[in-house]
Amino acid sequence: MILYPEYVAGKRGIVCAREIIINDKMSDRWLIQVESENIVVSLNADEFRVNYPH
Repeated sequence: MILYPEYVAGKRGIVCAREIIINDKMSDRWLIQVESENIVVSLNADEFRVNYPH
């Protein structure tokens, strides 16, 4: 579940990958595809919560 930013808060998303900055260096951000919209957002780990299926 996406916690922030407000325009997508409360929506479900799919974790795609860690964001790569330059020269294959990984950032601390994650690329999340918003399920209900045709967008991908870049979020810090504290801006979303991972829910594992039971």
